[in-house]
Amino acid sequence: MDLAPPPAPPAPAAWMRLANPAVFNALADRLLLPLAVLTLAAFAFGLHGAFFASPADYQQGETVRIMYIHVPAAWLAMFAYAGMAVSALGTLVFRHPLADVAQKAAAPLGAGFTLICLLTGAIWGRPMWGTWWEWDARLTSVLILFLVYLGIMALWRAIDEPGRAARAVAILTLVGAANLPIIKFSVDWWYTLHQPAAVFRIDGPTIHPSMLVPLLVMGLAFLLLHLVLMLLRMKTELALRRIERLQIVAAERGGAG
Repeated sequence: MDLAPPPAPPAPAAWMRLANPAVFNALADRLLLPLAVLTLAAFAFGLHGAFFASPADYQQGETVRIMYIHVPAAWLAMFAYAGMAVSALGTLVFRHPLADVAQKAAAPLGAGFTLICLLTGAIWGRPMWGTWWEWDARLTSVLILFLVYLGIMALWRAIDEPGRAARAVAILTLVGAANLPIIKFSVDWWYTLHQPAAVFRIDGPTIHPSMLVPLLVMGLAFLLLHLVLMLLRMKTELALRRIERLQIVAAERGGAG
């Protein structure tokens, strides 16, 4: 009786192939230059539209132009954390080797975007509300997001063993993700000084197209910048881990010798 050869093992999914650092680095190298060019183009077009082409607001005057930095920073603060929550699931559920690398790379970026959001919000709020800060539901929940980012970064440094650190950070990240819907819907659930959503609404944006277009372009520019910095930070983290492994191997060989 003829014996058929055993079936070939299924090809690994694309996201699993990226577990190989060489594969990821090769992909990142191909993406970095076009992403960087697109980032510069988006910022050039968006900043021109924000500060030269779009009109001043009839109530807020020229101060409305802070919106083109503040709002995209707020979007990216939440987007970065949502990506970290997905990475946390990748660490705890799928054990993907790059999940904790992505999460560690994203935390300082998300913290930076959140800080920009808080600072520009204070500058924008001073002439509009008459105060730099108010314990408003939206402002307070974004401040909590910033503190969670700092806590995650501190936890990475507090635990020396990478596997334990990745699991602990993943758990904290998923717990902190409960704050994201609070940030999003705080202006609907409570009375706040902060204005309601004006772009992502079921009944459509309430911003005039002359302001909406540059705002969306600036949002795209911030997103592209985040992707470029993420790839660079992930490549750096992989290189640092490789160096650390080589140092450990060299020390073990030296001790054995």
